[in-house]
Amino acid sequence: MALRPLSLGDIYDAAFRIIRFNPKATVGSAVLVAAVAMLIPLLLTGILTFTTGLTYDATAEPSSDLTIDTADLAGFIASFGALAFGSVLQAIGLIFVTGMVAHVTAAAAIGKKLSLGEAWAATRGKRLRLVGLSFLLGLMLTVAVTVYVVLWIVVALTLPTAAIVAWGLVTVPAFVAGLWWFWIRVYYLPVPALMLEGVGITGAIGRGYRLTAGQFWRTFGIALLTVLLVNIAGGILSMPISVGGQLGVLAVGPDKALLLLVGTQALASVVSTAFVAPFSAAVASLQYLDQRIRKEAYDVELMRQAGVLR
Repeated sequence: MALRPLSLGDIYDAAFRIIRFNPKATVGSAVLVAAVAMLIPLLLTGILTFTTGLTYDATAEPSSDLTIDTADLAGFIASFGALAFGSVLQAIGLIFVTGMVAHVTAAAAIGKKLSLGEAWAATRGKRLRLVGLSFLLGLMLTVAVTVYVVLWIVVALTLPTAAIVAWGLVTVPAFVAGLWWFWIRVYYLPVPALMLEGVGITGAIGRGYRLTAGQFWRTFGIALLTVLLVNIAGGILSMPISVGGQLGVLAVGPDKALLLLVGTQALASVVSTAFVAPFSAAVASLQYLDQRIRKEAYDVELMRQAGVLR
């Protein structure tokens, strides 16, 4: 990355360069986490398929007969429940990936390359705090949404229609704006701050808040564009696999259809995660470094670490 204030093009170019420069510690870590998590539903569905004769007939016509084989129902619940559980494990694992990518990005800024093991070792002493930070931020968001939903219920039950409409017209845009504010000022930069500075959970949130002060719209614009880009790219990467799985279900017999469906969904998740997670984490880490460069002349410190300045 250029050791100066970064433009949008600089940030995206640096993110791609970091991934190409160190694919094992970026893409490799994301793939490893996603593959291990998605292996759980795949193995469970395979075991059920070959031991209980679990079947899924995608070509069957809808019927008014509501009877269903209990074993098949239990198998469906177990398979898709395991897929959901695997997704939760994947999300937890990706928390650690974002922490690793923050270290990889900081090292790449001064021309150093961390191996996968070195990137993981760099998070030592911060892993529990990283999980705690993620839990706290998620809890704050959940509480805010819950309070707003409860207020809506109270308003809907007690006020006349005209007042309910007025409430919605005023509070819905305000609530969405509040979520955007929370995302950028509170949620977006604490992970790299926690990983790269000697701060705790609340200190990391405070650092993210201070670094985005006066830079909300710029940070928001880059973050929102990144979300849109990675979701589109992730969808493009995973779509052929998902569509192929749907078509394959129609081609194979009912005894292997559910295994194929779960397998392709798991593979699609791994392929999408391989790009989405490291690129998003790298962009956020670069924005953190960019804000420190702009506000704290951190580029001088990076130049010293890189050996450019003495």
